[in-house]
Amino acid sequence: MSGAGSERQRQRQGRGGPDTPQAVARLPRQVREELARRLRRNQRAFGKDDVQVVERPLLRRAVGASALGNCMEWFDFGVYSYLAATIGKVFFPGASPAAQVISSFATFAAAFVVRPLGGLFFGPLGDRVGRQKVLATTMIMMAVGTFAIGVVPGYATIGIAAPVLLLLARMVQGFSTGGEYGGATTFVAEYSPDRRRGFLSSWLDFGTFVGYALGSALVTVLNLALTDDQMLSWGWRIPFLIAGPLGVIGLYMRLKLEESPAFRQQLDEHEKAVAQESARSEFKDIIRSHWGELLVCVGLVLLYNVTNYMVTGYLPTYQTETLHRSSGSADLLVLVGMLWIVVLITFIGRLSDRVGRRPVYAVAAAAMIVLAVPAFQLIKAHGTWPPILGVLLLATLLACFAAPSAATLPALFPTAVRYAAMGIGFNFAVSAFGGTTPLVTAALVTATGDDLMPAYYLMLAGVIGLLTVKFLPETAQVPLKGSQPMVGSREERGELITASRELYAFVQQRDGARRT
Repeated sequence: MSGAGSERQRQRQGRGGPDTPQAVARLPRQVREELARRLRRNQRAFGKDDVQVVERPLLRRAVGASALGNCMEWFDFGVYSYLAATIGKVFFPGASPAAQVISSFATFAAAFVVRPLGGLFFGPLGDRVGRQKVLATTMIMMAVGTFAIGVVPGYATIGIAAPVLLLLARMVQGFSTGGEYGGATTFVAEYSPDRRRGFLSSWLDFGTFVGYALGSALVTVLNLALTDDQMLSWGWRIPFLIAGPLGVIGLYMRLKLEESPAFRQQLDEHEKAVAQESARSEFKDIIRSHWGELLVCVGLVLLYNVTNYMVTGYLPTYQTETLHRSSGSADLLVLVGMLWIVVLITFIGRLSDRVGRRPVYAVAAAAMIVLAVPAFQLIKAHGTWPPILGVLLLATLLACFAAPSAATLPALFPTAVRYAAMGIGFNFAVSAFGGTTPLVTAALVTATGDDLMPAYYLMLAGVIGLLTVKFLPETAQVPLKGSQPMVGSREERGELITASRELYAFVQQRDGARRT
């Protein structure tokens, strides 16, 4: 065979061509490449001790407890977003209606200023003492911060101290949240079998939108049941006070968890020294060693969270203050979108396991660029169905960004620095671009008078997201960096061991042919 023919044959085999063993050919390309790399390094096929089997009861508890934390966090965000106008009147009564809304959103955004500090504090701690202990701590802090908002007196009672105390409570929430999402995604990803990581991790954001939907539903019921004066006097406090009991339940569940298998297990010999060295280093060393992954993380988080906070944080106020609709109709419209996301999100997570994370992100980002303006034009339209369709369009795109995120982002970093790296990349992006979205968008609409500014903002996020996907490695079904392959049963472990034997023999044969 000629040299060119030999090269074409080798390329065909590398793609899983006709000469590839059957068990190996069934593996996705990115999985074959990663397993081949590990087999070459170990110079042997996998044995039973090289593959981690996850026990289903532990997996269910890990996913459930992590999702509950997100549920509680976003219950608060949903409540705050829906009550932004009311909170503005309670704590900033002397300002104009527009200034009250902006001041309320500024307090909302202030929590995101301290969020990176929480990530800087809790991230390294989670990599050293464990994910479970840190997640229990963040649960306590979130519950205390949210409950405190419900008991802070208004401006009419204690004057300027009222918005100051509100700000402090939001900063406690922000600091705890800096360690919450990065830790929860790390924890669930490290517990999940590789083949189902997208599906299982999507339950984390399922909890996110269930929490938001519950918070928004509660505010909607209160708005319908109480008069405006009652809501302004005491009704707005009820949702925040509920955070206390929710926090106790969440803390109990998290204290019952065992540490993640990836954190407990011994790192493989090749990556152990590198990972331990990184864990001892300062954040500037993590940035220097993983700057490419951090940029990808920031781009994906920007895409997800600009969309997220636009829909969940700004859209209720956009409808009441810009489109002059009743708070009840605005609340119900966004609630429909949240419920639609709850229905979709785990199906999209499962889809990302099958087709890959990159296609899901890419198609949704491109659709965002094309559909953002039509979606807001529908939301602005009169009648019942056009606004519902517009919100459902945005909700569908948001579900496509949310579903794969909890599986994609932790997979960018090795085990020993995963929590700390997520603390940098995720929280920086959320603070700079996500939490500021309601504030910036409200200010842009006020300054320009253009009520399509939110759509243009989303289009810009879509462009950045689409560019980011070009540099995103495909991690669907691939073992996490620095961790053993994870499977959901002993039968699956046997299949992987068999495939590794065939792959190792195939790799040796191919490498031998290249040398000759």
